[in-house]
Amino acid sequence: MLIARNSVGKLQASFAGKEDPKKQLGIITEGLKSIESAEQDNKTKNWTETWAIKSYLTSYAAIIETDVTASFKYFDSSVSAIKKAKSLDKYEDPSGLIKASEHNILIKKQERGNLAYFNNDFKEALDDLKEVSDNFPADSTLALNTAICAQNVQMYDESLKYFKRAKEDSIKNPAVFQKMAQLYIAKFDNETAVKTLEDGLALNPYNHNLTNDYINLLLDTENYNKAQSLIENNLKVEKGNKLLFFLYGYLQQVGGNNSTAVLAYNKALSTDQNYFDALYQLGLAYVNIANDALKKSEADKNAQYDSLINRAQFSLLRANEINPNDKRTVQLLIEIYTRKNAQDKVQELKRKLQEF
Repeated sequence: MLIARNSVGKLQASFAGKEDPKKQLGIITEGLKSIESAEQDNKTKNWTETWAIKSYLTSYAAIIETDVTASFKYFDSSVSAIKKAKSLDKYEDPSGLIKASEHNILIKKQERGNLAYFNNDFKEALDDLKEVSDNFPADSTLALNTAICAQNVQMYDESLKYFKRAKEDSIKNPAVFQKMAQLYIAKFDNETAVKTLEDGLALNPYNHNLTNDYINLLLDTENYNKAQSLIENNLKVEKGNKLLFFLYGYLQQVGGNNSTAVLAYNKALSTDQNYFDALYQLGLAYVNIANDALKKSEADKNAQYDSLINRAQFSLLRANEINPNDKRTVQLLIEIYTRKNAQDKVQELKRKLQEF
């Protein structure tokens, strides 16, 4: 036991002197040989100190040993030694060796958890990372990785707990706010999801992904006025953003302002002429405007109506070329050809619709 105690002192001095890890492993090996004798003695095997020293030496060996197999063998030995020390009737830790060992074990658990995490073995990683994060709650990266593991194994409440921990530690990563919002939406808590995305945007103004998620959530919850105001503000900054133009057009269309919607969809299409959603909605807007034209006087009605229906047809044919399996597009084209009394086209599209 005296030799083992001396090894602890020599190891601590070696750490302070920043000596070579090989030398430190030599000191540890010397100490462990003595501890093996102490483990077999009828008297010293019942001392807490025996197992505290063993856990201390093996936990440090686990950290500095470069061979992975040997390192985790030391780790397992340290965990077992701490368990034994704490099981003894006179368990105490006056020298702080067990406390230091527990700290080292957490470091090793984090290493093991991170290894599993980066190998996408999230279930394996979760237990280790949870324990380490609970002991180091101020480590936002650790909390974030723990949350992602929990989310991947569908433990959504646990995932939110660790995302919140990362958020409360002043993390600014927009992905954190996105993932939290997704979890709240899955729990049908749209109000908190909206607030979470607003918090994220306060830290990341005009962030593209956060903005898109926020606008889509406002649309899903029919908060159209708030969504429109946000889109208008963002369009001042992102003047070439096709999605923002599309969403602005959609809001105008929902509000019955089809003419403004057409302008917005065309803006989106000037950025990407193959933008399917914009082409479909543009066709639908032209149909709506054509329907309004039917309500006008006979003199104005026919020419304007025909022009609008032709524009709708052109837009929808382009959409159909890009996505020929979209039922809505085919159904709207059938309606247009029916109005034009083009029965051959109607029958052709109806046959196509039956193939879906």
